[in-house]
Amino acid sequence: MAMIEGSRARKVVVFYAPLLAFIFGLLFPFYWMLVTTFRPDGELYRPWNRANYSPFWTMHPTLEHIRYLFAETLFGTWLYNTMFISIVSTLISLFCGLLAGYALARLRFKLAGGLGTSIFITYLVPPTLLFIPLAEITRTFHLTDTPWALILTYPTFLIPFCTWLLMGYFKTIPKELEECARIDGASRIQAMVRIIFPIATPGILSAGIFAFTLSWNEFIYALVFVSTTQQKTVPVGVVSELIRGDVFYWGPLMAGALLGSIPVAFVYAFFVEHYVAGLTGSVKG
Repeated sequence: MAMIEGSRARKVVVFYAPLLAFIFGLLFPFYWMLVTTFRPDGELYRPWNRANYSPFWTMHPTLEHIRYLFAETLFGTWLYNTMFISIVSTLISLFCGLLAGYALARLRFKLAGGLGTSIFITYLVPPTLLFIPLAEITRTFHLTDTPWALILTYPTFLIPFCTWLLMGYFKTIPKELEECARIDGASRIQAMVRIIFPIATPGILSAGIFAFTLSWNEFIYALVFVSTTQQKTVPVGVVSELIRGDVFYWGPLMAGALLGSIPVAFVYAFFVEHYVAGLTGSVKG
C-alpha cells in the first residue's frame, strides 16, 4: 500500500505538476488578453492598492474596446489585408512546394539530397539579411507600399519550409502505388495528381496551416515594406496605431490581439487531425 501511495505521489510530482505548470504558462497570456479586452478603463487603470482591485477578472465587462477598434481605427481593413496576403502567399508557396517537394522526393538526379538540405537551410536564413535585396526588388517593380510587396516577399521563407515538409511526407508514401499507376498507363503527372497528391492531403494541409500562420503573424517585412495606414496588416496596424509615443491603449491593443488570433485558432481547430497526421508523416494503408 505504501509503495502504491509513493508511486502516485511520484507521478504527481514528476508528471502532473510540470504539466499543469506548462498549461498555466501557455494559457495565462490568452486569459489575460481576454479579460483585458472586456475590462472597462476604470478598472484597467485603477491603482493596485485601491479597494475592489481585481487584476484577474472584471466585474463590469464592456465591448467599448472592440467598438473603438472598429470605429476609431481601420482594423477591418487590416483584417482584410492580412487575410488576402496570407491566402495568396500560402497558395503560391503550396504550389511551388508541392512541385519541388515531389521532385526532390521522387525524381532521381544528382545532388538531390544536398539540394533538399540547402532548401531547408535557406528557410533558416534570418529575414533581416534579405531586407536590402528584397527592398530593391520591390522598389524596381514599383510594389512598395502595396499588398503585392508582401505577397512577393513572403514566399521567400514559405516555399523552403513547405518544400522541406512535403518532401519528407512524400518519402513516406510507398513508391509501389505510383509504379502501379504507371504500369496501368498513367503518366507521371497523372500519377502525381491523382494518386500521390490525394494521399498527401494531411501533409499538404499541415504545410498550408504553417504557411498561413507564418504569413498572418509576420511583422518585420510588413513593417518595412508597407507604411500607409490603409495597407497595413493586423500585427503592424495594431502596434503602430495603438501605441502612440509612451501611451499604450491596452484595451484596444488586447482586443486587436484577441480578434487577430481567432482566424489562426479556427484554422488549427478545424484541421487539427490532418495537421497532426501531416507532422507525423502517417500514411494509412
